[in-house]
Amino acid sequence: MVLTGAPDPEAWAALLRITGMPQERFEPLYWTDRRAYDEGHLSGIGFWQAFLLSAGMPANWAMAEELNRWDVRLWTVENPAMVAWQLQIKERGLKTAILSNMGDSVLESVEREFDWIHRFDMLVWSCQFGVVKPDPAIYRHTLDELGSRPQETLFIDDRRENVEAARALGMQAIQYSTVERLRADLIAAGLDAELPLPA
Repeated sequence: MVLTGAPDPEAWAALLRITGMPQERFEPLYWTDRRAYDEGHLSGIGFWQAFLLSAGMPANWAMAEELNRWDVRLWTVENPAMVAWQLQIKERGLKTAILSNMGDSVLESVEREFDWIHRFDMLVWSCQFGVVKPDPAIYRHTLDELGSRPQETLFIDDRRENVEAARALGMQAIQYSTVERLRADLIAAGLDAELPLPA
C-alpha cells in the first residue's frame, strides 16, 4: 500500500458476500495461509481452496476462482501520486526498485494492468523469491540485485515490521501512511535536498 492504494472496499464486500461469512470470522481465516501464498507455496486458486476447506466448506473450483478474482481486485488499486513520484525520482537519475510481498495471481494482474512497473530498475516479488518481508534475505537480495549499499538506500513500506527490518540492515526507512506524511518525513530526515518531494 505504497504504490497501490488502500484495498478496494467493494472487493472486500464481495469476498464476504460470496463466502457468506461475517467479517469477524472471515478475516482470521483470510490471513491464516496468506504468508504461504505470498511465499509462492500456494497459488491464488490453491489459497482460496485452502480457505474454503478451513472454513468447513467444499473446495469448489468455481467459487475459488471467483474469490481469487475479487482478491486480485482488492490489492490492485493504483496510488497515482506515488507512481508519479517514482518517475520524478528516476528523472533525477536515481535507481528505484519494488520489493513486494505478493502472490502469483495478484502479480499477474499487476504485470498486466500497471505498465509503470517496468520503469523500475529492479522488481522483487516474494512469490518468485520464496521469502517474504521482513525476512532479511529478501532485502539483501534486492540490494545485491540493485547494486546499492544499505546506507545509501531509502526503503518505504506501509508496515512497521518491514520498516524496522530495513533499518536493522542499515537502510534509512520510512513508514508510509499518506503522501502528506511522507513529504513531512522526507523533510524531517533532510532528504528533500536529494529527492523531489511527492506532490
